[in-house]
Amino acid sequence: MNEVVFSGEIWYWRGPAPWYFITVPDEECAYFELEGNVVSYGWGMIPVVAEIGGSVWDTSMFPKDGRYLLPVKAAVRRAEDLDDGDVPTVRLRLRV
Repeated sequence: MNEVVFSGEIWYWRGPAPWYFITVPDEECAYFELEGNVVSYGWGMIPVVAEIGGSVWDTSMFPKDGRYLLPVKAAVRRAEDLDDGDVPTVRLRLRV
């Protein structure tokens, strides 16, 4: 599997550095857990190329509570007209 495709809800984290995320579903997390060991760096971060609609960007997912969180940049949310609670289709590839 070179590419993972899923739909996930965008949610807002109101921490000291607020950010928007999509939680990667369990099945897809299992794939990244196995394959990500080759590219993972510090704290279990996994570099990926993410795609939503026509927006493509490089980022890194990080582990939290047994799953991975995908950060969604403001530029992507604006370009794709996305907000908290929306459920876009996401494509992810490991970035090597």
